[in-house]
Amino acid sequence: MIVLALLALLVWLTLIAGRGGFWRDGERLAPARPLLAMPVAVVVPARDEAEVVGASIGSLLAQDYPGTVRIILVDDGSADATASIARGLAGAERLTVLAATPCPEGWTGKLWAVQQGVAATEEEFLLLTDADVVHDPAHLSALVAHAERGGFDLVSEMVALNCESLAERALVPAFVYLFAALYPFAWIRDPLRTTAAAAGGTMLIRRAALERIGGIAAIRGALIDDVALARAVKRDGRIWLGHSRLARSVRRYPGFADIWRMVARSAYVQLRHSPLALVLTTLALALVFLVPVLAALFGHGLGRACGLASWAIMAASFLPTLARYRLSPFWAAALPAIVAFYAAATLDSAADHHLGRGVEWKRRTYPGPAP
Repeated sequence: MIVLALLALLVWLTLIAGRGGFWRDGERLAPARPLLAMPVAVVVPARDEAEVVGASIGSLLAQDYPGTVRIILVDDGSADATASIARGLAGAERLTVLAATPCPEGWTGKLWAVQQGVAATEEEFLLLTDADVVHDPAHLSALVAHAERGGFDLVSEMVALNCESLAERALVPAFVYLFAALYPFAWIRDPLRTTAAAAGGTMLIRRAALERIGGIAAIRGALIDDVALARAVKRDGRIWLGHSRLARSVRRYPGFADIWRMVARSAYVQLRHSPLALVLTTLALALVFLVPVLAALFGHGLGRACGLASWAIMAASFLPTLARYRLSPFWAAALPAIVAFYAAATLDSAADHHLGRGVEWKRRTYPGPAP
């Protein structure tokens, strides 16, 4: 136990000092006006989004952008009133609603919808956003201004996620925290590092950059499409990822089971369906998050001291994320249990894959690894 506790403490010290400051609050875009205000096309894939599409599309129609904006909603075979709700919004004459054609083999449904939306546009900038994201009127201007001034090919933001139910308050901030630990935002923005990721809720991309990588077809089978897009763009371009203060998701996860399904949908995909990666990841999570708790509660002497120190560092590193979501700092002490939830969901994701159940999302099943 002493050896493991010492190792866990060493890992935490390394993470805090040498992992790109992933635990900090991070950069956020402030409202700004673009200099050139190039034309922008907004592409929104939507499948069964009647509950949220009105707020999302309504916020896009209300953008205070000095240039021209065209909004394309691609209805991906919705079984509800997604398309009719969008068409009924005030200002919908600036909205085009496309009915997606059947998804070809080798494509994910979302990316096929995005592909059709992109094909219907010719604007210099493309904003790829989800149908559950509500945008402040200044959001589009801030994104374009940042891309212009920084010379970025892709500007993406982790939008503020819904955090109202008990399950959301307990689990959602840790989702953002773990994402940042896996993909430190500072490293993503660093052109000298290969680390690349984006957040699918908001991705502003230059058309030239998209065409350079081969278009949406280059990532057509990716279930974690935002990360795949960022990796492709960063090979020959510059990307930026930060936290958003001008956009938020209104998608609700009322229960723990809802978040479990959301995580299990793509967790094993993140590990590239590798049993070895699953075992190593599980052991690493146990060492970093579980060993400090066990050492603090049941260890003695040096082992207990190392466990308490690691647990304290761990909790302190979680505080900026909790503050961003305006939650009690007491949730920080529960981070080991929260991570155990995510680890269990990842194991469930792997079990589904090896039992042949594949990935199921919005009435579609993807049976195997992405091409």
